Amino acid sequence: MNQTLSAPAAGEAIIREESARDFLAREALLDRAFGLNRWRKTCERLREGRLPAPGLAFTAINNGVLVGTLRFWLIEAGEGHDALLLGPIAVSASRRSKGLGGRMIRLGLERARELGHGAVLLVGDAPYYQRFGFSRAGAENLDLPGPVEIARFLALELKPGALAGAQGLVRATGAFAATEAERRLAA
Repeated sequence: MNQTLSAPAAGEAIIREESARDFLAREALLDRAFGLNRWRKTCERLREGRLPAPGLAFTAINNGVLVGTLRFWLIEAGEGHDALLLGPIAVSASRRSKGLGGRMIRLGLERARELGHGAVLLVGDAPYYQRFGFSRAGAENLDLPGPVEIARFLALELKPGALAGAQGLVRATGAFAATEAERRLAA
């Protein structure tokens, strides 16, 4: 059973840990939000074939319908600096500009702190993510495995100094997802 992580007011979505049954609805929401070109994004190079960070994949449900998704991924921010990558986050068109995305991000960052993570990186709109404490500081000497608008590459230290001296290439470190062949063998 999925743990509900937020106590919403009447009519608000419930935020809970993601489950396997969310897969199709989550992927459809991401396709609507980002289009089919989402697979070409640089951050996808850090996610492909990997599982989200344990305890850091969330869905928002309203009246039984998935209306939001947020995931974090394990990465190394240059040699010796463990961190998380935030994204993608998506909210259905009917729920945008109503605070759900912000609720999900605050809850995710709070959970990441509780789990002992020190820093979070993302590629996104600085004016939006600054309200959560993200800035270029900490990411200025890091590189992603593909093109990115540098002003959109942001960082947040959950622990002071977590990104001190971080430089070099960001790389994925999370667990690999099982292949279809491995899933069939395990069944």
